[in-house]
Amino acid sequence: MKRVSLWSWILRVSIGACATAGAAWAFGEAGSLSAPIDRIENLTADGARLYLTTRGAHVDAPLLLWLHGGPGGAESPLFRYFNGDLEDRFIVAYWDQRGAGRSFDPAADLRKLTIARHLADLDLVVDHLRRSFAREKIVLIGHSWGATLALLYASVDPQKIAAVIAVTPSVATTDQQKAEFEFVSKEAQRRQDVEALSQLRALGPPPYSTAAQTLSVERLSGRYGAVFHHEPNRIWVMIDGILRGLVVPWEIPDFIHANEVSLEAMREELQTLDLRKSVPRLETPVVFFLGRHDRHVDASVAAGYFDELHAPAKQLVWFENSAHNPPFEEADLFDARVVDALASLGLYSAAR
Repeated sequence: MKRVSLWSWILRVSIGACATAGAAWAFGEAGSLSAPIDRIENLTADGARLYLTTRGAHVDAPLLLWLHGGPGGAESPLFRYFNGDLEDRFIVAYWDQRGAGRSFDPAADLRKLTIARHLADLDLVVDHLRRSFAREKIVLIGHSWGATLALLYASVDPQKIAAVIAVTPSVATTDQQKAEFEFVSKEAQRRQDVEALSQLRALGPPPYSTAAQTLSVERLSGRYGAVFHHEPNRIWVMIDGILRGLVVPWEIPDFIHANEVSLEAMREELQTLDLRKSVPRLETPVVFFLGRHDRHVDASVAAGYFDELHAPAKQLVWFENSAHNPPFEEADLFDARVVDALASLGLYSAAR
């Protein structure tokens, strides 16, 4: 599942999200429904404020809901920066989950950071979007932990979901952590990385008793190209982000803190997560997007789960030049594959 390293990367390049407010439709002149959609809302759910942004060029386009990684790793600014072109073809909703991004409340009860609560929050968001756009079903597209959440939700509420696009999902936390540790150990030995070997000896193999230990292994795997196989140019992202008005650097430390809080609060529950047991079948079409070089959330575990998963339709798409982050490493190809996948399922047509 996507952890704190991506936000650390963002902090270093100062890419955030524009601090906007309000909760109204932007219909253009005279309230025309053909105008671009730009909606920002705060939904209330069991004491939490859930931040939701919805954007698109056409009100009658298919509706996609992005689910970010983590838990707690709000990636909406990244999705908008790298994959914003999807808004030209779809209505795209970006949700900061409970305990993440602009939904984070430092005074919130951490006992409510559970998988069950996230599923209940997602149900509220899904129903809100279905009502707002008069849709029977929507598409869920999730990255890492967000893909896991999408698969769990689709298994219990398939009647509301047209399809799931699961991008580098966390399938079995313990097995994938063990695979990551083994990868890092072998790479450190092969490269004679004395510093890494020393850290690994101090940590020992998983499972770990703190989120900080898990993050330490992730940083090492990132050093060996297992998180980003081709890391975007930080300087260019920073400059371009400023020009696009996406830079609010002072928000990013809070985003990182929220990620750490969620990971620690949910650590024990996540250790028991295994979709191979809890979601052996789906009643909705499913597409897996996997990075060939992903050893952070080991792609071979996800591919094995895909082979065993029963679904009315399923596709597996490999991104040959990506690790854990295909949306950001191969952004144009990623967007094209989203369009292709949904077109093949009859959920998108270029001729509207």
